[in-house]
This record gives sequence, C-alpha cells and structure tokens, in this order.
Amino acid sequence: MGFTIGAIGGLSGIREFRELRPGSRRRSHASACTAVAECTGLWGWPVVPGARAVRTGGRTECSCGARACPSPGAHPLDASLEVPAGATLGQATEAWTQVPGATLLLPVGRSFDVIEVAEDSAHRALVRLERMGLPLGPVAVTPHRRAWFFVAPGAAAELPQLLYRMGWDDAGLDLRGLGAGDHVTAPPSDLAGLGPVRWLRPPTLEGAGKPPQARLLLGTLAYVCHRSAA
Repeated sequence: MGFTIGAIGGLSGIREFRELRPGSRRRSHASACTAVAECTGLWGWPVVPGARAVRTGGRTECSCGARACPSPGAHPLDASLEVPAGATLGQATEAWTQVPGATLLLPVGRSFDVIEVAEDSAHRALVRLERMGLPLGPVAVTPHRRAWFFVAPGAAAELPQLLYRMGWDDAGLDLRGLGAGDHVTAPPSDLAGLGPVRWLRPPTLEGAGKPPQARLLLGTLAYVCHRSAA
C-alpha cells in the first residue's frame, strides 16, 4: 500500500538530540523503522510520528519546539505524516527519515480502543482472564505504571453504559477508556521522557487484527480495580 508524506514545514521546531552519539543515532533510527514496519505490516496498525521529551537540568523539553508544550513527548508531531497500515519496511524507513528521533504513536479508535488501568490491577486481571480462557488482545504497560488493554473499536464510547449495566458505574474505579482522537505510545518508544513503553502481553496476528470486545474483559477489570482500591 502506498502513502504520501506531507510537508514538514510545521515541524521546523524538531530538534536533533545531541546527547546521542552518531552510531547510536543510526542504530536507534533503524530500530524505529523496524518497529514502524512491524506495526503497519504485521499488526495492521497505522503509525503517527510523535514528539520526544528530553530532560535537561531538572526540566523536560519537547522536540516539538514549543516552549510551553502541555504534553512534552506525548503528542503527535503532525497527523499528515501518518504511515498507514500495510506500509513496508522501505516505506516506513522513507517516512521516518523525515522525522528523526520521533516516537511511535498509534491512533486509537480505528483498529482498536484502549481500556487503561493501573499496572498492578492489570497483572491481577490477566491471571483471572487467562484462567477463564477469555480472548485477549495486546496489553502494554507504561513507565508510570499504567496498563493499556487493546479492545475492539467503539469501547470508549460504550464504556459508561457497559459499566452501568454491570453495576460498576458509581464505584469510582481507576479505569478509563481511550477512543477516537486519542493516541498511545507504541513499544519500545519512550513516553514523555519517563522511559520506554513495553508489552505486558505482546500482539499476535489474531489478537492484533481482531481485539476482543470490551464487555468480555470489563467485568474482571472492574472487579480487580475495585479490590485494589479497597
């Protein structure tokens, strides 16, 4: 599948990271291109280049160049630079050459939605879900100890009603849905200068292409979140 790289005039503020040695920079770029191609070609997810955060002198600066960036290292650079699902390694390399140092962001609401819970809750929920033999999609964990369960698109919009039907709507759960318009950082990219996102449950060909319906997991996730709070 072909794709078009948009103009990058709006990205003039992207700064090269001087703390990286030239050889290290090349290896990092090659690794990023491979990760992009894996997301697009293997898992069928589009990828958007994201800003990167650098901590200097006790403060965090964003590669977008904005002095008062509200989300340093945790937002897309330019949606027009999206690499679509199905792109090859060659196409991913061509795209990422124009955005050196960019992180990998996955648009939510197309191939999947996300249910976010605390990492500790995620570990306990996975044990229960696997014992019950329920279908599972990918699960990622962030450096600030949050977990993202990939579920079928539409879950974020349906979440309040689903929780209401299950009797969990007024439980004050540490649980939220991410849907259309949101992005999540793809492993192994850094999130906001805090460290890399990693897979707790890596994607598979079946799980990435057809994540489970949220209702199949939500009861267990809600129960575990409630127990953790108690």
